[in-house]
Amino acid sequence: MQSKKIDAAALAKMFLAGARRLESEKEIINELNVFPVPDGDTGTNMSLTIMSAVNEVEAITDMNMTTLSKAISSGSLRGARGNSGVILSQLFRGFTKVIKDKDELDMDILTQALQKAVETAYKAVMKPKEGTILTVGRGVAEKALEINNKVDDLDTYFKEIIFYAEDVLEKTPEMLPVLKEAGVVDSGGQGLIEILKGGYAAYSGEDVDEIFTKSKPTLAAEAPKEKIVTYETRLLLYKQGSFDEEANDTLGEYLNAYGTGAALEDKGNCVSICVFSDEPGRIISKCLSFGSIDDVMIKPWDKDEIKPVLEQDKDAAKDTAKEEPKEEKKPAPEADREPVKKPVPAKAKAAPDKEMGFVAVSCGKGLDEIFTSLGVDYLITGGQTMNPSTDDMVNAIDNVNAKTVFILPNNKNIILAANQAQYLVEDKEIIVIPTKTIPQGITALITFMSDATPADNESAMVSAISGVKTGQVTYAVRDTSINGLEIKKGNIMGIGDHEILAVGSVVEETAMSMIEKMVDDTSEIISIYFGDEVDEEIAGDLAANVEEKFPDISVELHMGGQPIYYYIVSVE
Repeated sequence: MQSKKIDAAALAKMFLAGARRLESEKEIINELNVFPVPDGDTGTNMSLTIMSAVNEVEAITDMNMTTLSKAISSGSLRGARGNSGVILSQLFRGFTKVIKDKDELDMDILTQALQKAVETAYKAVMKPKEGTILTVGRGVAEKALEINNKVDDLDTYFKEIIFYAEDVLEKTPEMLPVLKEAGVVDSGGQGLIEILKGGYAAYSGEDVDEIFTKSKPTLAAEAPKEKIVTYETRLLLYKQGSFDEEANDTLGEYLNAYGTGAALEDKGNCVSICVFSDEPGRIISKCLSFGSIDDVMIKPWDKDEIKPVLEQDKDAAKDTAKEEPKEEKKPAPEADREPVKKPVPAKAKAAPDKEMGFVAVSCGKGLDEIFTSLGVDYLITGGQTMNPSTDDMVNAIDNVNAKTVFILPNNKNIILAANQAQYLVEDKEIIVIPTKTIPQGITALITFMSDATPADNESAMVSAISGVKTGQVTYAVRDTSINGLEIKKGNIMGIGDHEILAVGSVVEETAMSMIEKMVDDTSEIISIYFGDEVDEEIAGDLAANVEEKFPDISVELHMGGQPIYYYIVSVE
């Protein structure tokens, strides 16, 4: 296609195609996670971010560059999830700033827009790191500047940019040694290239897979050839407006592709889901693309036990079918049921006005109760795999009746979305405490003083969380090598703040080994939060062993109820 300009309709078509391609490739992108944990979510976060903008683009009735720019920028900003999603939204924000008042886009304007996109994205990150989506984005902008007006048409312009972006992506492991050791390219950069490829496909009408052959993720994920069933995953999926019978069938097919025995029961406002799979993180990520989730339960199952369980379910279903039909119960009114479709309020919305309030991200019944008891006004269900969006943050802030609202992200992949929410709220002062883990969030709340100023509390909380070490125990979903550790699929891992501290085959032994590496001469308190698939008695035995090992350190045991992570441990 030998053109030199594109209009708003053509750009919209390219944007939608880029979004669809990213959506189709998101599971491959998820597999590029450096740590082999069951919650790789870069592809999911980027997809949910861009699909939020897609919804606004598809709703445009008067298509022009102004309305298109507003839809892309606003939709992606509010829907941004995770660090990769926030950076993607900032790339769109910068790009649309340049094009919003144009009738058509030529090479000059596109080149300017790409420069502004990268400039805006870099400014959004406090400490930009090379070897990431930022690097690939900068490569796109640099190549555009280099070839601007040196090629004859946009077709060549777009192809040259994508070829160069792929070259940059292939070099990301040389910029980040951890990528090289894990044998992967940067997942966010891969996601950006998928968007560019989809956009080019819409522009040219060509088969991009035949044109661009370089971009092959090291761990490209095909559907599993053999289903290895080791975990039962149960959850409630609260439907979005677009969830219909076709979406239900699509979800069911996916769950059976990555597991077996998927059971979806429509309960009116939500769908109860049960599936047996060795990749619960993948199951959760997929469900999140259809709505919000709650009551997540993951527990291990032996293969030999699964068949009888499934047969019991079938027998139970037959027995139910024989019963006399009962009057269908209508879903309880919103006010009479536990709200989980949006961030979960820890206190009544009509609480009296106060100077300072809290929003916190939490991921388990026990942890929810701890945060509520420490004064959190509004809880957002989320964490690993379940990164809330910027819009979730804004909605939560709206429900806190305070002049100053502190946000505790409690996950390093949620901090940027929280920061972005600051700029979308105008009637309150928003302070983000950069808590990267659940224990840091708890420490921040314990440090809070109601009679101190917001600024003094911010300073005190930021200082306090710097002294918190966090360890988390989970399982590996693939073979890899990190920091000299050889990890096999199914191994138990103890992951510290910056590295994997222990690898083993027994959960409690691995947890103990991890804790031993976290403790030093300054340690005073060890707090252990056990997950929803850990027996309380076994957790108690672990705590007793820790007390015996470290008699001079106070040891606390709490029911956290978190999914995926057997234990979350803090050492202070």
